[in-house]
Amino acid sequence: MSFLEEIQRRRTFGIISHPDAGKTTLTEKLLLFGGAIQEAGAVKSNKIKKGATSDFMEIERQRGISVSTSVLAFNYKDKKINILDTPGHKDFAEDTFRTLTAVDSVIVVIDVAKGVEEQTEKLVAVCRMRNIPMIVFINKLDREGHDAFDLMDEVEQKLGLTVTPLSFPIGMGYDFQGIYNLWEKNINLFSGDSRKNIEETIAFSDVQNPELEKIIGQKPADKLREELELIDEVYPKFNQEDYLEGKLQPVFFGSALNNFGVRELLDCFINIAPAPRVKDSDTRPVKPEEEKLSGFVFKIHANMDPKHRDRLAFIKIVSGTFERNKPYYHVRQKKNLKFSSPNAFFAEKKEIVDISYPGDIVGLHDTGNFKIGDTLTEGEIMNFKGIPSFSPEHFRYINNADPMKAKQLDKGVDQLMDEGVAQLFTLEMNNRKVIGTVGALQYEVIQYRLEHEYGAKCTYENFPVHKACWVKPDDAKNEEFKEFKRIKQKFLAKDKYDQLVFLADSDFTIQMTQNKYPSVKLYFTSELD
Repeated sequence: MSFLEEIQRRRTFGIISHPDAGKTTLTEKLLLFGGAIQEAGAVKSNKIKKGATSDFMEIERQRGISVSTSVLAFNYKDKKINILDTPGHKDFAEDTFRTLTAVDSVIVVIDVAKGVEEQTEKLVAVCRMRNIPMIVFINKLDREGHDAFDLMDEVEQKLGLTVTPLSFPIGMGYDFQGIYNLWEKNINLFSGDSRKNIEETIAFSDVQNPELEKIIGQKPADKLREELELIDEVYPKFNQEDYLEGKLQPVFFGSALNNFGVRELLDCFINIAPAPRVKDSDTRPVKPEEEKLSGFVFKIHANMDPKHRDRLAFIKIVSGTFERNKPYYHVRQKKNLKFSSPNAFFAEKKEIVDISYPGDIVGLHDTGNFKIGDTLTEGEIMNFKGIPSFSPEHFRYINNADPMKAKQLDKGVDQLMDEGVAQLFTLEMNNRKVIGTVGALQYEVIQYRLEHEYGAKCTYENFPVHKACWVKPDDAKNEEFKEFKRIKQKFLAKDKYDQLVFLADSDFTIQMTQNKYPSVKLYFTSELD
């Protein structure tokens, strides 16, 4: 296959939703269709038997939630599909926001009973800001929930989207009979047995056909015809260009747990979703079909394999091809690096690949060279834009609970901070270490992983800080900056990259400090440019 054909067959997308809307279950059913896994890990009411394929961290299995983004790939009908399954829980939103920089399109999962939830609103707002094409999948149709039209109204109003249904439910909850596929004009009937109903599709080019009553009954048939007429009048016709520009969002209905409506979604997705797209860098837009490699790190994960203390940096390839053992230029460190075993992810297996194309996600073994947002090129100096780093909202002192394991603790904290799980601040006054996170749940994850992956125990103590502000004086030698440092010394710390940080205890303090020391600039993210 030629280079251009390889790019055209790639589809890289993220799945986003509020916790518990069925994101991981949907990911798994997509893998099932791609033949990448043989049986789904029954993800039921958090009593996880086998554990979903995409939740590989022990703590995720216990909690039944995803806490880190997993990368999975599979082939389906000559397309290569890369899925990034993101955590839904708000405490891990940072990971999700970063992942959204690496996807070309998104599937938004909504629970039929709960409708649009707060976390979904935030994530969709980010997608809209970047004009990422979105498909909406309304899940759990075999349960009682809101009316389909009400749900679509809610999606339009709360998320600010313009929707058009490409599949539509016949009944709902107890009366749920199946899905009418408007995209392919056929009916898929629900038998309630997830193994059976993958193939059972009855083609109906004409809904007026009297056969319809025989299959689903008089009342449901009449209702379906009415609803389809209404759809025709009320919703815009699907137009691929509008979808790709982020102006129109197709909606699908189904039940991921029962494997229902998933094939319709997947078949339509591979036809309409974008192949890898142009990405902006700080010097120019980069097109996927350019010959020279460029890519960026959007995630770092330590100890993916507990047997080997390994760290993987996940790189999204933007242009060119990534070849094994070829040197590439690390823009921030200004040096060339070679990778002898780049990993690709096929379902839950990692395999070493010789060549990867734009749209692919490659895992590189990392000995501490990478941080999130780093760019690799073939010598060109540029950085990709829009990889966010957030100011933490929770702060705690971290204490070593086992003095014999001080070295393990330092190493563990160091590596977890590189992953972007949280940020570490060292107080200037007494060198005590403070961990700042975006969500409180991350402290548990850090504690758990330090113990289970590094053999180190830690305890926390509250530290009453409201916000971390990165400090940049107009002139480091002026008197005002010196006075600021003297007065505020108790609240000054250094971050991991030795940048000065002011830990403020309230918005009021920040305001007062800015008024009193106008030449000392305060920033809420660590990117100071």
